[in-house]
Amino acid sequence: MASFQSLPGFRDFYPDELARRNFIFRLWRQTVTAFGFSEYDAPVLEPLDLYKAKSGDEIEGQLFSFTDKGGRDVALRPEMTPTVCRMVGAKANALKRPIKWFSIAEFYRYERMQKGRGRSFFQLNADIFGEAGPEAETELIALLVQCLCAFGLTEQDFYVRLSDRNLWFYYLGALGLDEPRIRGVLGAVDRYEKYGDDAFKGYTEQFGELDAIVKNKVLAFLQIKSLAMLEATLSAQADGRIASRLADWRKLLGGLEAMGLSRYIEVDLGVVRGLAYYTGFVFEAFDRKGELRAIAGGGRYDDLVEKLGGPALPAVGFATGDMTFGLLLEQRGLMPALVQTIDVYCVIGGEQERGPAFAAIQGLRAAGFGVEYPLKDVAFGKQFKAASEAGARLALIYGSEEIAKGVVKIRDMTDRSEREVPINDVVTAVRDSLQG
Repeated sequence: MASFQSLPGFRDFYPDELARRNFIFRLWRQTVTAFGFSEYDAPVLEPLDLYKAKSGDEIEGQLFSFTDKGGRDVALRPEMTPTVCRMVGAKANALKRPIKWFSIAEFYRYERMQKGRGRSFFQLNADIFGEAGPEAETELIALLVQCLCAFGLTEQDFYVRLSDRNLWFYYLGALGLDEPRIRGVLGAVDRYEKYGDDAFKGYTEQFGELDAIVKNKVLAFLQIKSLAMLEATLSAQADGRIASRLADWRKLLGGLEAMGLSRYIEVDLGVVRGLAYYTGFVFEAFDRKGELRAIAGGGRYDDLVEKLGGPALPAVGFATGDMTFGLLLEQRGLMPALVQTIDVYCVIGGEQERGPAFAAIQGLRAAGFGVEYPLKDVAFGKQFKAASEAGARLALIYGSEEIAKGVVKIRDMTDRSEREVPINDVVTAVRDSLQG
């Protein structure tokens, strides 16, 4: 007989694994709502065209796509940004700005599986629409940092690398490159940390060898690790856009410094993000030990809402996934032991005592208490063991003697003390015991 298993890259969540996932989601949700973001949701299936030429070649090649029964070309969502842009664009004029939205949702990419990466995964996505200045990046990077710190992580565990695609465009343009060649260089920059000089092979195949002087300047630009170095490198540039962009850098880093977050932030021009729609500041969070892939990533995408048929609307956002995030928490010993407990366990003597016990069980559950009881008659000793294993705080004892007296015995499972209460007062007595 065939033994069925989940598909490669897809996960089953047994109760203990789901408890860990829910723990992460709960703290994410608490943190993001504290920043004033509103939660939304969206379909898991979207038109294929939503992702074509919007997300970039890499994601387009990873799509779970097919033709549905209505003849439509569709895809399981690989990310949320095109979807949220579609949604905001449809109602942009009716939404109060800035629009601060978040979601926690599942995504699908057919890619090579590795540590921290599957073909089905969950992400927290947070986005701000309608704010063109670096104030939006300040808010989102602060949120990203807090989403990590909320779990007990510190600057010893992670850092955020900050870069700027606009500055790269202005700088490379000043070096004489046109837009196609600039995009080719940025593609090499995106891969340089992993592949070294081989990262430029794609550029060479498309445009020929990159001028040696330009290449050296690109590699020197990659070594910039502070605002002071950035300003010194660009001080001789006459392009007014560069001066304006440096002012944005000062505002962004100044805002994060005022929030006390500078220790988490590193200037790193090696981050350019591979998605096609990014237009300005980009950032990624990494673990300090360098053992994991990026924990989170995001940036500005001012043109995407309009490209998807909405009005011109500036936007910036980030996403962090549950798989690498969970690995980081486990490595740092910050994933708590999550045990599901109940409030009350009803110890029932036999079939004759089930009627009175069931009345109390239903009343307690209706009042919001967690209650368990043995589905079949078993010995008292086994029932008390089950009560302890379930983490019950109280045991209600429905024995023949108690029922004959018209009482229920309440045992405190912590100190084993017992008392009797009238059978009709059980709900009130339990509430007083647990809330007193």
